[in-house]
Amino acid sequence: MIAIVKSEFNSKITNGLLSGCLDALKNQGFKDKDIYLKKVPGAFEIPAMVKKVIKKINPKIVITLGCVIKGETDHYHYICNAVSNGVMNLTLEFKTPILFGVLTCQNAQLAYNRSGENMDKNKGYELGNSVKLLLDKI
Repeated sequence: MIAIVKSEFNSKITNGLLSGCLDALKNQGFKDKDIYLKKVPGAFEIPAMVKKVIKKINPKIVITLGCVIKGETDHYHYICNAVSNGVMNLTLEFKTPILFGVLTCQNAQLAYNRSGENMDKNKGYELGNSVKLLLDKI
């Protein structure tokens, strides 16, 4: 089972990441029944859900998908640090590999560029493509 934890905030971007990720997984032979998707309100909630998912279903790999775009306040830095550190700590706590697909962009255009229909630039597609490689190594 491959688990995906996806943030709903900045949904146009995160939906693009999810679409790319699912395309890559299906191109590698994964079926819908092989993929467990959980959605959370924002990027901040990703680490807690990853922990719940690992404890509940013990997936072979977890993919995180989210997007934090810099605004006019320090909020961006706090959220980016919290999510990055939270996922890193879970990677060290559990044996389950966690692929980090949370975009942290200076502006919306950079995020759109990394989540659009061009699969050469879509980070969700890139993560989905890395799953088989990683599974072969564990």
